[in-house]
Amino acid sequence: MSNFAQISATTTVKNQAGKVKGIFVSAASSTPTLTIYDTQTTSTTYKVIDTFTPVSATNYNFYDGINTEDGIYVVISGTVSCTVYYE
Repeated sequence: MSNFAQISATTTVKNQAGKVKGIFVSAASSTPTLTIYDTQTTSTTYKVIDTFTPVSATNYNFYDGINTEDGIYVVISGTVSCTVYYE
């Protein structure tokens, strides 16, 4: 069963090992980008998903999920409102 976090700013979604299952982007404007890191803090060493430009009203499904060892940290640039679903 997945958990979710609705976010519109850079944040730690999970502060322990987990799995990114997908992202639903409800709004994106002003040169939006998303990057997901495997970390609990603001460290940007281990990228899970490299920087990409999200599109409004789009679901990005990672079917089997992407495992992380330390946490799930999402960096948002521009204006993005999205729901990250994870385990």
